[in-house]
Amino acid sequence: MPIDPPATHVIYDMDGLLLDTERFYTEVTQEIVGRYGKTFDWSVKSNMVGRPAIESARYLVATLELPITAEDYLREREGMLEALMPTAEPMPGAVELTRALAARGVPQAVATSTGRRLFALKTQRHRDWFALFAAVVLGDDPRIGRGKPAPDIFLLAARELAADPASCVVLEDAPSGVAAARAAGMRVIAVPYPGMDAAKLADADVVLRSLTDVDPERLARGR
Repeated sequence: MPIDPPATHVIYDMDGLLLDTERFYTEVTQEIVGRYGKTFDWSVKSNMVGRPAIESARYLVATLELPITAEDYLREREGMLEALMPTAEPMPGAVELTRALAARGVPQAVATSTGRRLFALKTQRHRDWFALFAAVVLGDDPRIGRGKPAPDIFLLAARELAADPASCVVLEDAPSGVAAARAAGMRVIAVPYPGMDAAKLADADVVLRSLTDVDPERLARGR
């Protein structure tokens, strides 16, 4: 894991990286598109993950030629997701890595396209864990002009941490997130969610199988 020099600050995506929520999006979306004889697989999903919800919804509707609007899809999806998100569990190695870095005094932030309501549901059983992050930037923050793959959310997270973007390392699972971190002038470790084609994350500095493969000693230096 050649991150040299080590980061002074670490920023994480959330869905599919810290929390195992991507499977909920897949299940719910397949249930919706299946009514129209369509299949939601990674050839479609890989172009949606990490992006703002409305952009992903428009892509889905256009690509699968659904007889509904993007707004219709999001409204139906929202209620179904609200029932599932409180059951979200951490991804392997997520708690251990973030706690190890916190113990070393490394400031950490979450930068997620998730909006405030779903974020609260996803993290309601993990509040103690998420309390260790020095900053959390959500997708519906009015200070964000453009969603991923634009760099806005990561640059805002760096400002919240009072960090130089060049000294930050981002951990991501989505192509749009890798592109956003690159555009922000940050280094990137990609950890593709199972099923994602790792080749789509080739622009990252490092591609790993799991957060359990991240060595906190080599990733960041404490204060």
